[in-house]
Amino acid sequence: MGALAAAYLVGLVAVFALQPRLVYFPGPPPSRQPEDLGYPCRAVSLATSDGETLGAWFLPAPEPLGVVIFSHGNAGNIEGRVRAARALLAMGFSVLLYDYRGYGASTGSPDEAGTYLDAEAAYGWVTSEAGFEPQRMIAYGRSLGGAVALELALRQPVAGLLLESTFTSIPDMAELLFPWVPLRWFPGIQYDNLAKMNEVTVPVAIAHSPDDELIPADMGAALAQEARPPAEWIEGAGGHNSPGVLFQPAGRERVERFLRAAVGA
Repeated sequence: MGALAAAYLVGLVAVFALQPRLVYFPGPPPSRQPEDLGYPCRAVSLATSDGETLGAWFLPAPEPLGVVIFSHGNAGNIEGRVRAARALLAMGFSVLLYDYRGYGASTGSPDEAGTYLDAEAAYGWVTSEAGFEPQRMIAYGRSLGGAVALELALRQPVAGLLLESTFTSIPDMAELLFPWVPLRWFPGIQYDNLAKMNEVTVPVAIAHSPDDELIPADMGAALAQEARPPAEWIEGAGGHNSPGVLFQPAGRERVERFLRAAVGA
């Protein structure tokens, strides 16, 4: 029994030490340049308040209704989110795609506090360089990016918050994926969206698929129920890594309606 207990303890320590590698899966720098995409898109550089430099792409709408600050999931880089950005562009919204620290061409290494600063750097650029006012800004996050977008909506004034396929918290996810590891009682990465949700004061929409095999739709529903004012629920389809609600006609229509209403268009 002593040997088993010791082995279990070692396993706990190892999992705790590996938390960042279980949460963040940074992709390499984009393989293409914005000018190779065939439509308006330009590379920009974002400076964080703690000295990191982030890679980002800005897609301007001809006559923008507003701008979407797009916080992506925990894997890959901004290049893989261009299709989603183009869908938002077709709705009349400019889009800023940015990579977290340690992702793509961005410097540094990802951590929870750092990703929040990264979103604030994106917000600062949209304000100072792109010239958008807060009442025309939407914080949009998918999966892990939902946690980052939610925090941004608490730190900075925005017109609305859109979450897609987002979890309640990292401890909840850890309990689901690694039930034998009591990570809930360990300090570390939290992204406690459920605890923060009722602090958001702007309109919220939450999109989630009942077929999501990684982050249960029940988590999205819990976030929607906790939101004040009540969140708009948009049911998606497909697995967690499917193209998402922006590529499903009914969902896309509701997203567009939500975005336009949030910015008063």
